[in-house]
Amino acid sequence: MFEIGDYIIYGNHGVCRVEDIGGLQISGVDSSMECYTLQPIFSKSSTLYTPVDNDKVLMRSVMSREEAQELIDKIPDIPLLWIENDKQREEAYKVALRTHDSTEWLRIIKTLYERKQERLTQGKKLTFTDEKYLGIAQDCLYGELSIALDMDKEKVDGMIMEQLEQHNMV
Repeated sequence: MFEIGDYIIYGNHGVCRVEDIGGLQISGVDSSMECYTLQPIFSKSSTLYTPVDNDKVLMRSVMSREEAQELIDKIPDIPLLWIENDKQREEAYKVALRTHDSTEWLRIIKTLYERKQERLTQGKKLTFTDEKYLGIAQDCLYGELSIALDMDKEKVDGMIMEQLEQHNMV
């Protein structure tokens, strides 16, 4: 169980802060059901409510500072998700995103930066689909890393790019 003030990953909503725990005073909702009140960190316009025992949507703690640094340090060792077939590649991205695993998010980012460089040498851009999944993976990973490392998402982007360039991956 999470505590008030904890930062968690809540499904596809990204990083959320637990604002309250308890019954909801909303008509039509069983007030005895214990729920989390969640505030998405990078989307302040909404508040989410979910049962504490929700097993349909993945909820996990945001990684620690140490885990974040370990993830960044292992960038050179993360294998690419290289699939030539467009439909199979898109399906692999969807599966990787659904794991809500930061290593898988980084794997997508690493793969698509590599793919982007290859396509640029051919005078081409990334496909719309690749751009879409790159954006989703960056949003998910950079949001979590920004909380874990207590830095802006833009600085996280620069730090990841620096790591990729340092290891000749871009």
